[in-house]
Amino acid sequence: MDSQRYFNQLLFRMEEVFYHELSDCAAWKTELVGTDFIQAQNIKGANAHEIIASCIESIKAAGLAEDIEYSISGRDILLKLKIKGCGLMHKEVLLREGGIKPYNCPITNMILDQLIAKLGYCTTYVADLEVPEAAGAQPCQVKAAIYATPEKVGAVSDWSKA
Repeated sequence: MDSQRYFNQLLFRMEEVFYHELSDCAAWKTELVGTDFIQAQNIKGANAHEIIASCIESIKAAGLAEDIEYSISGRDILLKLKIKGCGLMHKEVLLREGGIKPYNCPITNMILDQLIAKLGYCTTYVADLEVPEAAGAQPCQVKAAIYATPEKVGAVSDWSKA
């Protein structure tokens, strides 16, 4: 799949989600943005680490990011990602210039989608997204909550120490 097709899918999904926006909840629906790409890949794995590694391999191979580092901590509910060389940095800079704090990360959405799809995780969400001021300056840093089971939903972790 080439980059142009990916960006067309990305824009299509964004427009579709916002078209159906009637209740001012579009920001919560953006976890669907970017998942079409990863769902078309051959993601394999028997556990979270294998799934995440497989996603990272596909994302890098497609040229959507140069490098992605990750860790899982905080009672196994905190997924931390460092994403370098993401093709969406320009979008993030434009959002910030428009007075909007970046809140959606399609790369993270892809990984979270596959944790749910392949491992049957209960729910996930992007909790914090730190985007550098300028493209290429530093990696984006993302903190996402991953809840494997209903019993873990609501679990609290001191993410400042994780």
